[in-house]
Amino acid sequence: MDEYRTWQKLAAEFLGTAFLVFVGVGSVPALAMVNGTQPFSGADLGFISLAFGLVVVATVYVFGYISGNHINPAVTVGLAITGKFPWREVPGYLIAQVLGAIVGAFGIVGVLGMTASDLGLGIAAYGDIPVWQAFTAEFVGTFLLVFTVFGVIHRKAAPGFAGIVIGFIVFAAIIPVAPATGASINPARTTGPMIVQSLLGGEVLWEQWPVYVAAELLAGIAAAALFTVIARTEADRTTLTDALTEEETRS
Repeated sequence: MDEYRTWQKLAAEFLGTAFLVFVGVGSVPALAMVNGTQPFSGADLGFISLAFGLVVVATVYVFGYISGNHINPAVTVGLAITGKFPWREVPGYLIAQVLGAIVGAFGIVGVLGMTASDLGLGIAAYGDIPVWQAFTAEFVGTFLLVFTVFGVIHRKAAPGFAGIVIGFIVFAAIIPVAPATGASINPARTTGPMIVQSLLGGEVLWEQWPVYVAAELLAGIAAAALFTVIARTEADRTTLTDALTEEETRS
């Protein structure tokens, strides 16, 4: 009786991702507007990282008990690969996340105006660096995030700190990765603003999109698999076997 329906979970993923994009991605053109002709500084990078970290903390505690607050396809796929999330729900979550990212990006333009689009809409892009370096940057950043997510949701993790820890790792990971690629570390965050910028007639380097998405999804899978290997005990195996047996009995 206390279970959430599918539409409620999808709505939570949609809103959570929209919040993430509006606040986190929106902080990029917002600071650019405030700075005017001044170039971005280390302090600006810190504020952008903080914006992403804080909105993640908020969404974990607001939506976590409804949908799990994945708000990132790399997290969803990683959970599914390791059997912690049903594959049948993956397509719905991914669609909700991308749609939420699109709405969040439109929200940035709605608040800041077309100037936000003129300033790039916070789209993650890499400049004059090799593709392998951009791939590595996004892979490492996403790996850190997903690995941390798996750590804080583990049955032995200290309860009540998931939101803070995940927010902190987002804040921390963005700082070294952003100078290389903008630190998207999220396929939905990568895709939504690019779609909106294209619809608004802005320049979008779509040839970079596969690099981001491939690195992020592969990192999510690798982080999930590695954490499962190093953290699993005999009790976990027994619990999983019992759960599968119970499921088969019900079927």
